[in-house]
Amino acid sequence: MDPQQQRAAVPQRGPPPPTGDFSPILTVFLSFIAIFALIVIPSSSNIKNSLSILHQVPEGHVGVYWRGGALLKTVTDPGFHLKLPLITQYEPVQVTLQTDQVRDIPCGTKGGVMINFEKIEVVNRLGKEYVYETLLNYGVQYDHTWIYDKIHHEINQFCSSHSLQQVYIDVFDQIDEKMKDALQGDCTRYAPGIEIISVRVTKPTIPESIRKNFEQMEEERTKVLISIERQKFVEKEAETAKKMAISEAEKNANVSKILMEQKLMEKDSARREQEIENQMYMAHEKSLADAAFYR
Repeated sequence: MDPQQQRAAVPQRGPPPPTGDFSPILTVFLSFIAIFALIVIPSSSNIKNSLSILHQVPEGHVGVYWRGGALLKTVTDPGFHLKLPLITQYEPVQVTLQTDQVRDIPCGTKGGVMINFEKIEVVNRLGKEYVYETLLNYGVQYDHTWIYDKIHHEINQFCSSHSLQQVYIDVFDQIDEKMKDALQGDCTRYAPGIEIISVRVTKPTIPESIRKNFEQMEEERTKVLISIERQKFVEKEAETAKKMAISEAEKNANVSKILMEQKLMEKDSARREQEIENQMYMAHEKSLADAAFYR
């Protein structure tokens, strides 16, 4: 057999057939996805809440859940809980005291002067039993509707009905209570789960020229008050000196009266003593005369 026939008789070996085992590649791919998820997903709370199965509700909060965009009636207490990933979304809602700061509130006074409230703090609390109802009607950002937007509205209403003098000085101390009553009134009517604890209003910012005028007026008022207080002090001093003089005169008069009474008593005592001596002398002389007469 020639060499060519020998090569033809030997079966030719091709590339090895595929084995069909992709498990190492799949394992590496899944590991890569897991590492990517651990690195990327925590940066987005919404994605994390959607993909997580175990979640934690912090103290002072309750857990609320959405499924397919619909709010569920389930409200969980603080602690660890389970949910369906990708299907159920979770959000913690605070039910303890919280302070919402509303900043930069422009308003125009009754006289047309534009002023600005830099910060108003509203201390409020959402009742645990009203969480589902409140979120169903107003969403998670319920405080935007009933605190932030409402504060803007009430401040503008208040400014438009008062002059700059009243807003900045005369009735400024009443704004806190007025804002609290206005907020609580509407919350009680439309969102009863929201309790307004207190409202703290900072002094508004007014135009510089008007502020200088107010400062000058306050300075003049302070000078007048100082003058009035000084006058009262002088009058008080004069009244005190007068009372001291009267007291001294009364004391001297009482002393003189006592001395005079003492002298009168001494003279009366001397007079009585003289009368007694005279009576004794007369009795003695009478007895001598009687004795001489009898003799």
